[in-house]
Amino acid sequence: MKEKSIVLSLQNIKKKYDGLEVLKGISFDVRKGEVVVIIGPSGSGKSTLLRTINGFEKISDGHIFLDGELISNGKNCTEIRKRIGMVFQSYELFPHRNVLNNLILGPTKVLKKEKSKAIKEADVLLQRIGLVEKRLAYPRELSGGQKQRIAIARALIMNPDILLFDEVTASLDPEMVREVLDIMLELAKSGNTMIIVTHEMEFAKAVADRIIFIDHGKIAEESCAKNFFEHPKTKRAQKFLNIFSFAK
Repeated sequence: MKEKSIVLSLQNIKKKYDGLEVLKGISFDVRKGEVVVIIGPSGSGKSTLLRTINGFEKISDGHIFLDGELISNGKNCTEIRKRIGMVFQSYELFPHRNVLNNLILGPTKVLKKEKSKAIKEADVLLQRIGLVEKRLAYPRELSGGQKQRIAIARALIMNPDILLFDEVTASLDPEMVREVLDIMLELAKSGNTMIIVTHEMEFAKAVADRIIFIDHGKIAEESCAKNFFEHPKTKRAQKFLNIFSFAK
């Protein structure tokens, strides 16, 4: 079987804040259609890493390539964000715009699509995530789970090359977590290229092609999901998984 092409390549990524090194040389590739799940303890640099990929944080050293093109040089951030969709923990919906207008803003303003075409695409996505009846609702009228599903649709409507998810269930009540994770599972099965930061271990097992375990700003272990959860190699990963196992 022919190996799929590399969509994203991170090479020796470092990030410092006031002399404190948060990322200490992170390197990995992501292939088309692959789902990479990044896990690790709080404060290990996971969210910072995602923000460097999308250009929200400038790296201190290293290189990031998207389809072979250098994107970590601080140029063309708008173009980069057309191609790399990101879903945040805090939704980031515009409170003064209804759901439909939140969805079509990017396609009409950034991609310069006709409004009628953007509306048709938005309605297809709302149907897909089961929220077409909320198309004219405002964010304040939605549950946390509904807001997060709208945020996912807003990223999808830009038709990005890769999707980044940063702890998207962390702010949700437990009963709302499942509805968001189900959407993400469906996206993974549909062949979307995804990098997911999560603390949901059962979800990580179900969705990941590959697990990257980050600790203290470094990759401590990397393997396929089955091997990582059943046979972690490092003592640090073993201890981390034991904590989650005990918590269950």
